[in-house]
Order: sequence, then structure tokens, then C-alpha cells
Amino acid sequence: MIPSFPRLAAIAVALSVAAPSAPLPAMAEEFSRDEIKALVLEAIRENPDIVMEAVEILRKRDADAQAAQAEEALRAHGKALFADPNAPVIGNPDGDVTVVEFFDYNCPYCKRVYKDVDTLIELDDGVRVVFREWPILGPGSEFAARAALAAREQGKYAEFHDAMMSFEGRAAEPTVLKVARDVGLDIDRLKADMQAPEVDAHIAQSMALAQALGFNGTPSFVIGERLVPGVISIDQMQSLVAEAREKSAGE
Repeated sequence: MIPSFPRLAAIAVALSVAAPSAPLPAMAEEFSRDEIKALVLEAIRENPDIVMEAVEILRKRDADAQAAQAEEALRAHGKALFADPNAPVIGNPDGDVTVVEFFDYNCPYCKRVYKDVDTLIELDDGVRVVFREWPILGPGSEFAARAALAAREQGKYAEFHDAMMSFEGRAAEPTVLKVARDVGLDIDRLKADMQAPEVDAHIAQSMALAQALGFNGTPSFVIGERLVPGVISIDQMQSLVAEAREKSAGE
């Protein structure tokens, strides 16, 4: 597949940086698509090793751009992420490192990392975990998220969360209510509390934060100043927590 024009231009510029002696223009954008293709091919023929150097330059530029975007997003939304009084917290509420998890009860990958999050809390009493209910996988997911948030009014958020994450079926109204009964929730009260403004606000805030941070699926994490989309292992969690702790100690 032929790269797009902007990508060809970027490759040409990267190649010129990787091999300054190559006869490439300082401003590749001034050339036509065919001219850029010809220049790139000429540079590759003369020195094939510069391809990997160019790729590495582009990768670093992409990583730097992503890091800058993450830093800006965290600066703009840090308070909502780390200090929202309307977000459930488990672990050490006064912990020195905060882990924020965006999840959905119908997400199999969220259930996969559930035990690792619990293990992280067990192994590190300095970790504070903030849960963002982010129901993006259908009406059953939203019903489950609302039930979980409503369970706070009966002091059973953690129990309900654990039960839902351990539940092997799909979250839907009948199964969610069964789990709620099993953990001892008053169902009539739960249904009423599910419509509370605080529940609406939490879900809306989760949607807005996920969009602002560039997350497009669950699970997604914020650990310290790192945005981490997707499944991560307990070892990766511990490494990122250690990194966040070290950075915080050095500030």
C-alpha cells in the first residue's frame, strides 16, 4: 500500500534527518507526491540502513506528541480524574499513588484485569484506586453501572462491584438485580437511587473524561501521569505505580 501524501512527506523529512548527506529537501512539502516518492526511493537505494533510522525518528515523534497530549489532558482534567467526590474509591483513600480505571461490566477484558487490580491493592497499601463507571457496551452495561453507583447509598458498592466482576454471564437488568439481591441490597431502594442526579453526573463525567483523554475502549487506566489503554498485567501495574511514586518523590 502506498503511504498517504502527508506520510510520504514525513518519511522524506525523517530520512533527511537520519542521513543529512542524502539529497533530500529541507521542506518536503514543497514537492509533488511523485517527486517525494522518487527522492525517498533514491535515498533508500543509496543507504538502506536509514530506513530503520527514519522509522525510529517517526516513532519517537509520535511518542513525544502523544506524551504532550497526555500531559495537557491531565493538566486540564486532573481534578476531575483524581479528586472527584462522586467517584467510588477503593484501596487506601489517602494513598500516595492514584490509579483511575475506566471499565464496563460487560467488558471481558475488564474482568480479566479485575483480579490484578485487587492484587495490586493487596500488595501495595499506598495505592488508591478510583473507579470510573463507563458503560459503553449497551443498555445492560448502563443498568449495571447505575446499580453499582446506587449501591453506594447502601454502603455496598465494593461488594456489588466484586460480584459483578466475578459474574460470568452478561450484565442485563435481570442478572444485575439477581446479583444485587445476592449481595443483600434492597432492590426497591436501589431502583430509586439509580435515577439520582449523582448517578447521571458520574456517567456523563466518565464519558467526557474518556473522550478528552482519547480513550476508545475498556479497560483504560490513568496511573500517575500515564494514560494506559487496554489490558495490563499486575507486573505492568506495579511498574507504573513505582514510576509514578518515584516521580512524585522527586518533585
